[in-house]
Amino acid sequence: MDAAVLALKARYVFPICASPLKNGVITLCGGRVASVGQASAAACEIEDLGNVAILPGFVNAHTHLELSESPRPLGAPGMIFPEWIRHVIEFRRGRTADPHAAVCQGLQESLRAGTTTIGDIVQPDWPKEEFERSPLEATAFLEAIGLAPERVAAKLVEARQHVTAGQDARSWRPGLSPHAPYSVRPELFASLVSLAAETRTPIAFHLAESREEMQLLASGAGPFRELFESLGVWDPAAIPRGTKPLDYLRQLADSRIRSLVIHGNYLDDEEIALAAKARERMSVVYCPRTHAHFGHLRHPLPRLLAAGANVAVGTDSRASNPDLSVFEELRFVARQFPELPLATVLELGTLRSAEALGLLDSVGSLSPGKFANLAIIRLPDRDAEDPHELLFDPQASVEKTYCLGTPY
Repeated sequence: MDAAVLALKARYVFPICASPLKNGVITLCGGRVASVGQASAAACEIEDLGNVAILPGFVNAHTHLELSESPRPLGAPGMIFPEWIRHVIEFRRGRTADPHAAVCQGLQESLRAGTTTIGDIVQPDWPKEEFERSPLEATAFLEAIGLAPERVAAKLVEARQHVTAGQDARSWRPGLSPHAPYSVRPELFASLVSLAAETRTPIAFHLAESREEMQLLASGAGPFRELFESLGVWDPAAIPRGTKPLDYLRQLADSRIRSLVIHGNYLDDEEIALAAKARERMSVVYCPRTHAHFGHLRHPLPRLLAAGANVAVGTDSRASNPDLSVFEELRFVARQFPELPLATVLELGTLRSAEALGLLDSVGSLSPGKFANLAIIRLPDRDAEDPHELLFDPQASVEKTYCLGTPY
């Protein structure tokens, strides 16, 4: 028998693309899944992992690893969003640790939490070498911020350089992230969308995140304007009055690029319908515990799913979240939306997040030919009619992570 072949048995195997398998076995070879089935299907010696579940490695569709050294969420729960941004600015200005070390810390924490694929928002000086050393699969979305017209050209040069560098990279894929409608001039947004379409690069865009954002777009007034005036960056002509999230969604949909709409907390019915219509290339990324930190109105997750939109899950950052665990995000979703089937909730951090990043061919489920990226979950010592109940039990915990068949 080829020494590269490894067969793992578990109390349950969750392929995601099929029903859970009791006493299931997954066979790995050459860093990929060779087969998924019952114990009798393996043609080599089987390693029995005991009372655990084997899942595909979790996919974190949105995070900011550069803030991973924050020991707790910044600010007070329920604070208005622009005030939180002040805290982030102060945190960055006052940090003494190397931001590169924070990224390394975030990568390691993610790996321990069973995450094997991430979509990270990165800065122009981001530490590529940390991603090259990490076994995680990464899409690096270069963040662009600029309300002033004189910043547009320089940001486009940075973006094109990032995309070009990523085309030759082995350890990461390039993405672009015009930050948000309140921080990116419409001309810059349109130019970055055009560049993404030209180079077939995915875009991540924070949209409909807060009530203060919606107020600024509608009237040019409110706490965001006050923040920008205090920072000396307010440009009255930068954001057309009466702008709606729908205007940005239409641009993304018309470009036919893969786009991740980050947060989407305040999308209305027309915007949800558009996201559903464009689901082959557009996804909404819900960040559950960050959403709760700010006390937003109930997320439109059920309406998005009912409409047929693709919804993924992200952890956002430790500046608004207690940790970087996708597993904990999913358990939070299950508690907040008990009407949703647990199997659907599990898809949010696996199959649907893989779809959001355009990686369905390689990650997000367990099927032959996909990467041997696994999360091993220790299960409680009890029975349940639905094995998903064991997975979402408070006693369940991530025990080990496999990347391309190697345990960590």
